[in-house]
Amino acid sequence: MAETAIRFAGRGLAVSPPLSVYIHLPWCVKKCPYCDFNSHAAQGIPEAAYIDALLLDLERALPDIWGRTVHTVFFGGGTPSLFSAAGIDRILSGVRTLTPLMPGAEITLEANPGTVEAARFAGFREAGVTRLSLGIQSFNPRHLKALGRIHGDLEARRAAELAATHFDTFNLDLMFALPTQTLAEALADVDTALAFRPPHLSAYHLTLEPNTPFGHTAPPNLPDDDLAADMQQAVETRVLEAGMQHYETSAYAKPGHASRHNLNYWQFGDYLGIGAGAHSKLSFRDRIVRQMRTKHPQQYMDAVKAGTHIADIRILARDDLPFEFMMNALRLNEGVPATLFEARTGLPLITCTAALERARARGLLEPGATRLQPTLLGQRFLNDLLAVFLPDEKRKP
Repeated sequence: MAETAIRFAGRGLAVSPPLSVYIHLPWCVKKCPYCDFNSHAAQGIPEAAYIDALLLDLERALPDIWGRTVHTVFFGGGTPSLFSAAGIDRILSGVRTLTPLMPGAEITLEANPGTVEAARFAGFREAGVTRLSLGIQSFNPRHLKALGRIHGDLEARRAAELAATHFDTFNLDLMFALPTQTLAEALADVDTALAFRPPHLSAYHLTLEPNTPFGHTAPPNLPDDDLAADMQQAVETRVLEAGMQHYETSAYAKPGHASRHNLNYWQFGDYLGIGAGAHSKLSFRDRIVRQMRTKHPQQYMDAVKAGTHIADIRILARDDLPFEFMMNALRLNEGVPATLFEARTGLPLITCTAALERARARGLLEPGATRLQPTLLGQRFLNDLLAVFLPDEKRKP
């Protein structure tokens, strides 16, 4: 089906960006002390009722995405693997019925190693899931306990084995700079992960978010900044030596296995988020809009029935578009073609001339007119690079 033409205050867009669908399943066995996602400890999951709400949410959103092909689907959480394979199948059947889902679309499901078994993985694959993302975090039992994870090291290894057995492409999530972690322990986690030959590996620096037990009531003893930087560099070196490409700030992949869903985010594509607290970014004829659904699961289910489930909606101001675009695109180590800026924002690149010159003068952005690409320095100090593109009134002098 033809994509919807859209036009902005600049030169206008020829076509809509690619569209992804994000589906939020908000329940976990228990809430981890570092997590600030919209997730809730399960006291019994109303699976059927929540799926009813998801499908009604999607149906109500159809006027916003009418006629647009869905390129990728991502089940995030929470712990989506707490849902039954039959439930995931019902959701995907609804997506296929209500939208033109691209043949061969990447369909990712996040899973916790403490909630998996062989039959469940096989069921997810049969339902149409093509890619699994496993929240391993660490293979070290001491660190898993410190992080409040429900799985142990043996379950982590078993889950990775099952992922490799049932899926052609899968991701292993790791964290580093964990409480009392040494450099050798961080590298041991990476080596264990690489032994399972994952097509995709994510490695995140543990951060202390303010509205979490780790960030507010019980901050742990973390490695200092110098040791954390050493860990990041050592992890990158080890993964590159294994033949993977470092394509995004925290992501590595074998050729052909980069996350297509996440790439759409970084390339400032569109995404419809359904489910409790889900976020959307959608492009229309004359505006780009960000939305957020009602956060609490029961309130969300009630609100969908009433048609009041969109809790917040914000139209991106013209002056905010350069920062919004760069905040995503410059996470990619190879950057993006310079022409993508106008293609995704509707603004001519000349809008950013002064900011581009400042970033290049500081050695944060590669020279040249054909690509927008961070230098190695820009990759290391990404926040400083992005701050250059803030509107004047929001930028520090």
